[in-house]
Amino acid sequence: MSACLRFTRRVWQSFVEHKGHDSQCFPNLVIHDAKPGEVLVSLKVEQSNLNRVGVLHGGLILSLTDTLGSLAVATKGHFMTGVSTDIGTSFIRPAGRVGDVLHAKAVLTAMGKSLAYTRVDFTNPAGDLVAYGYHTKYIGKSSSHHKNIRFSEDGEDVVEGDDVH
Repeated sequence: MSACLRFTRRVWQSFVEHKGHDSQCFPNLVIHDAKPGEVLVSLKVEQSNLNRVGVLHGGLILSLTDTLGSLAVATKGHFMTGVSTDIGTSFIRPAGRVGDVLHAKAVLTAMGKSLAYTRVDFTNPAGDLVAYGYHTKYIGKSSSHHKNIRFSEDGEDVVEGDDVH
């Protein structure tokens, strides 16, 4: 397993252990892969994820845009992923029903000294795009967190910082 994937899963675990919004809304989120600037996840749709007409709630997609944008920042070695300054989601088609698996790819599109920009694409089990979102985060103060690390270009190894297993 790559250092980037281990670290991104560790950041996700810190979100869950915090027992906040993320652990309540998507306790069954699975991180399949992570490399610097990109994370791939899936989420099995549960009854609690549905809206009144029985399809995946748009608010859940927007919340996932927030969380996955943060994890995309984590793939660059940021343990604290900053705070949201702008976020949005566009819905294309119904995203799923109970038992379906929603897939998402979050990409860090740009990262400067104070802001990070991400895009998240959501696909249904057939691979059709169902929604996409964008997320801008202020990372200025989180850039110097003591748990941050730096990866090799391919994300396989840690070149700076502690790789706690």
